[in-house]
Amino acid sequence: MGTSIRKALEEQERRILSPYACLSCKSRGRLRDEPDHCDLRTVFQRDRDRIIHSKTFRRLKHKTQVFLAPAGDHYRTRLTHVLEVSQIARTIAVCLRLNEYLTEAIALGHDLGHTPFGHAGEFSLNQLHPGGFRHYIQSLRVVDFLENHGTGLNLTWEVRNGIIKHSKGYRDILPEDSSELPATLEGQAVRVADIIAYLNHDMDDALRAEMIRETDLPRHLRQVIGDNPSRRIDAMVRDLISETLRHDDGRLHLSSMMQETITELRTFLYDHVYRNHLVHAEFEKAQKIIKELYSFFMEHEFPNCSGIPFAERPVLKGVEDERKRHRLVCDFIAGMTDRYALDLYTHIFMPQPWSVL
Repeated sequence: MGTSIRKALEEQERRILSPYACLSCKSRGRLRDEPDHCDLRTVFQRDRDRIIHSKTFRRLKHKTQVFLAPAGDHYRTRLTHVLEVSQIARTIAVCLRLNEYLTEAIALGHDLGHTPFGHAGEFSLNQLHPGGFRHYIQSLRVVDFLENHGTGLNLTWEVRNGIIKHSKGYRDILPEDSSELPATLEGQAVRVADIIAYLNHDMDDALRAEMIRETDLPRHLRQVIGDNPSRRIDAMVRDLISETLRHDDGRLHLSSMMQETITELRTFLYDHVYRNHLVHAEFEKAQKIIKELYSFFMEHEFPNCSGIPFAERPVLKGVEDERKRHRLVCDFIAGMTDRYALDLYTHIFMPQPWSVL
């Protein structure tokens, strides 16, 4: 019966998915060949499950989105971010008849390489590591090499491609040059869902923190996309779906008005939230922590920290090759959660009270 279940799922994909969708049975394969004995799940379902059950995925719950180590229960973390991206991307995939399982796997795995303290940590590691540092490259490194005790998750080419191509920085969301985009429409859906998610939830968190007010958002933007997160997300998703269906050319599309609106909203958040003096002050503190931890581990072995366990501690003893040591230290710090980095920094650099019982 098991064999018929997976075969039935693959046959169902062939019947109902768009001609532009990526079929599970047409995957280009995994990084390393392996026996495929699963008779219940398609290859992309298995990728999704490998990501969800990884230690790196679980650590996302204690990594910064915008506000560092937030004490409030309702602020986003990196984990809630990827869940919101997944929800938005899956809605897009279902409406465009794309492969929902592939979309979900890319969405859940796209930020596995993010550092503690969000972009403050990424900025610091990019300065400190001789080869530079980009979170999307590190995400691929996690799934290819670092997870599962150094053997990686051995994901399919399509998921790996979606992960490495999801990031856009401050560049165009859907550039004309297709080489900048994921090879699959599912990967492109995650790329767009990523910016839709973070623009709206970062604004929501900034409102919660009383850093901005709803009325600070220019009136013409509120008229186009609404005056609350739900309406804004709905407006952006509807625009993407309707424009893509209208063009019907194997690419995703946003209307020129929506592209301009998203660009202006992104600029608004950079000016009023990401570069806010309160956020920037914490950004500088986080940079100091990352830099001092990095320098310490380039010169010392791992200290006796039995009270703060971490499963991925590097074996630094005897590593004389400076390039290899940089790589080990960079991977170690990138994998830390906010609270682990803070606890470790306190243990190493802050004086401990002395007591004699």
